[in-house]
Amino acid sequence: MALDKPYQDVPGTIIFDAEQSRKGYWLNQFCMSLMKAENRERFKANERAYLDEWAMTEEQKHAVLARDLNWCMRTGGNIYFLAKIGATDGKSFQQMAGSMTGMTEEEYRAMMIGGGRSAEGNRYIGEDGDAQAHRQPQGKAGQAQKD
Repeated sequence: MALDKPYQDVPGTIIFDAEQSRKGYWLNQFCMSLMKAENRERFKANERAYLDEWAMTEEQKHAVLARDLNWCMRTGGNIYFLAKIGATDGKSFQQMAGSMTGMTEEEYRAMMIGGGRSAEGNRYIGEDGDAQAHRQPQGKAGQAQKD
């Protein structure tokens, strides 16, 4: 019997529930391994070889290699764990989070200082807010990708 998950209808949001946790277990374990300097060095020396030591899916490995954090999240990654990849690459959390929405670091910081994304138009899929799929990615960095 499938669980009713009404929270799946929140635009721009992947809920890290038990199902996502199971799906991303090895991806998140890999990320946690990056807490140790020697593992970060091994990963940076040969990323694919290091990823192949983990029981991750090929899709998860490709998402990590592409540094596509949205893709990583769709395959079970949790942003808390995924932040270790960004830190390994020398990126701030604001840079990482901004990249997930197509915003520059400055745009993301300004949005968060301003109270975050408005709930208006973003309460459920099908409204017309800035978190809706047809409005992603937003920001200057996202617009440059579309050109």
